Amino acid sequence: MPTLTKARAWAFILAKQGLLGSYRFSGKAGAYAYVRQAGCIQYDPVDVCGKNAELTLQSRVKGFKKSMLSELLYKDRLLVDYADKELSIWPAEDWPYFEKYRERSREKGASFPGLAELEREALDYIRKNGPVSADTLPIDGEIYWHSSMHWSGNWHKDSKAARSVLEQLYTDGTLVIHHKNGSRKFYDLAERHLDGALLTAEAPCGDDDELLCWRILRRIGAVGLLWDRNSPALLGIGANAERRKAALASLETRGAILPANVEGVKTAFYYRAEDEPLMRAVLEGTHDNKARMEFIAPLDPLLWDKALVAALWDFQYSWEIYTPADKRKYGYYTLPILWGDSFIGRIEAAADHKEGTLRVKNIWLEPGVRRTQKLQLALEKTLRRFAAFNDCTAVEYDK
Repeated sequence: MPTLTKARAWAFILAKQGLLGSYRFSGKAGAYAYVRQAGCIQYDPVDVCGKNAELTLQSRVKGFKKSMLSELLYKDRLLVDYADKELSIWPAEDWPYFEKYRERSREKGASFPGLAELEREALDYIRKNGPVSADTLPIDGEIYWHSSMHWSGNWHKDSKAARSVLEQLYTDGTLVIHHKNGSRKFYDLAERHLDGALLTAEAPCGDDDELLCWRILRRIGAVGLLWDRNSPALLGIGANAERRKAALASLETRGAILPANVEGVKTAFYYRAEDEPLMRAVLEGTHDNKARMEFIAPLDPLLWDKALVAALWDFQYSWEIYTPADKRKYGYYTLPILWGDSFIGRIEAAADHKEGTLRVKNIWLEPGVRRTQKLQLALEKTLRRFAAFNDCTAVEYDK
């Protein structure tokens, strides 16, 4: 069992995630490869300087453009939008693993009086007319319903019937998102867009315990080095302490994960066995540690477990988008700045598409970080790249 200094732990996590060293991911193929490695990336519709999923990819994928993610989702159909770690984007090839959740959704949907008839109406209309949104599906009224997407027990509400029916069929796996227009979702039949063999494949995991092992292994791969704690990185997979420990023990016994210690942290860590060559390289100091500066998404896999980030990097990050303005310490949509293997500060920037300008509202450097010429040059280079990612041709600083 290796014992890592915190600096080695930083290096392993960042190298695994493609945030340290030369770019390992490039172009649209690289974007797909990274999502496959991470298992899922979180989706959020807020767009200040790029949506969360786009921000996650731009920090890792050389030459990434927002259109690439849209093509992977709605043209190539290599990725799907669906729940995983909250609302997420993940590889279509993983569709069979989520069959138990779709079964549960269908069971819950069957418990709502009148919903089945509305579903038949909706499907007949879509078969004849193609993709629809809640605004274009001609089903009126409201129904007493809850979203199975969140598998949230007994939460119910009165909801617009058209939206409820579409979301239910989407969670059931009968519909997929055809495309999005802003935040508006358009749905179509899954059978029109996903391979039939994929749709009819049996769930690969025989029982819930096996499925939990698969999902924990997936999340460890997303973070790189994950500790044996009640971690937000494991959100949404139903892993209480007892089940988590049993799954980790099972994965370790079968050789899928390996344990590690980190100096100064009492909790045990685990990494995927397939990453053993990278671990050896980090311990020997032979890994690619070329420093890059990147702006990190608020819901990035690197930040899924903020307590882990605080323990390893001594960096405290809070997404203040839902914090009242007078109580914010930083800004509405502030992104951590990663330079090399260190968090050096935060930036708040917004894309003014009308003017074609990326407006930098503020930059906060961490205590002890000096704004040297080298740092300034790296920052300016990163801002130019970030502006281009947001289809902006200029960068301006607010006074």
